[in-house]
Amino acid sequence: MYGSRQAGARASVAMAGAALLLAGCFSSGGDGDENDGSGAKVTQQPKDSDPFWVNPDGNAAAQVATYAKAGKDEDAEQIRKIAQQPTGEWIGAENPEQEARGFTEAAEKADRDAILVLYNIPHRDCGQFSQGGAADGNAYRTWIEGVAKGIGDRPATVILEPDAVLHLVNQCTPEEFHEERYDLLKGAIGALKALKNTKVYVDAGNAGWGHPDQIFEPLKWAGIEAADGFSVNVSNFYSTKDSIAYGKQLSEKVGGKPFVIDTSRNGNGPYTAGEADENWCNPPGRALGETPTTKTADPLVDAYLWVKRPGESDGECKGGPKAGQWWADYALKLAKASS
Repeated sequence: MYGSRQAGARASVAMAGAALLLAGCFSSGGDGDENDGSGAKVTQQPKDSDPFWVNPDGNAAAQVATYAKAGKDEDAEQIRKIAQQPTGEWIGAENPEQEARGFTEAAEKADRDAILVLYNIPHRDCGQFSQGGAADGNAYRTWIEGVAKGIGDRPATVILEPDAVLHLVNQCTPEEFHEERYDLLKGAIGALKALKNTKVYVDAGNAGWGHPDQIFEPLKWAGIEAADGFSVNVSNFYSTKDSIAYGKQLSEKVGGKPFVIDTSRNGNGPYTAGEADENWCNPPGRALGETPTTKTADPLVDAYLWVKRPGESDGECKGGPKAGQWWADYALKLAKASS
């Protein structure tokens, strides 16, 4: 299977964060900070091993507070496993500058780097679970300009367009849009790398969809040479071991570029008991993976990241809510299944 048809997992779930930002409700999340009145202390991880920002206002933190208030202390502690880790902030379509500025300012105040996920390429979702994407190329360029302006000189690690290159390779995206997409990705890399402290990783699929021979040339056409590297396993479940093997094979074909791995939900590896097309969609029995860190098992792996935010639905399958919405029961199962 191509394994990256989890478009629902890519839904931009930044709207809730945007509401907080625009309302001026973001706290800096510095070491030892606590959400007022929540009872859920959310602190940053040690910077030497995990330089990424923990958002104290995320869905997981809110769930910790809810469980604590209800006296469900054990459940609160389980969800804290998610709340206290940095996760990707998926920038929405409507207010890219404000969101990028809000997240990077909050991260900078905490002396950490923001992790931003950009998922707005035109015709982005072949499966139509999350739909959307910019209306056309010019709208996308304007959106990227907004993101770049919002980031400014503040530190940020950007995961660029999950599935965008892969869907060119597997023909999910119609041929008529290929040339434009390559141009848009090149332009996005250029705009982001013009910033002083931004790292850019172009998404490159996962260990289960195919072989590096199928994607390395498209990555080059998309401008990987100008990027810091590529990302693998975004929103997927393949093991870190398999992801490293896949990434290293691909790295050899794109000039030795390093890569990052989404380990958010890969603790038990992929689910294989169901229909292949839905093994990515809220599969049961999964677990949290390695926590985010820059201290990895291989020098080519720049970081383990939680790009997909654990506990947010992949789509309306297996009883889940819409893509990107918080699902407390699933989050709790992920946490309880992890060590």
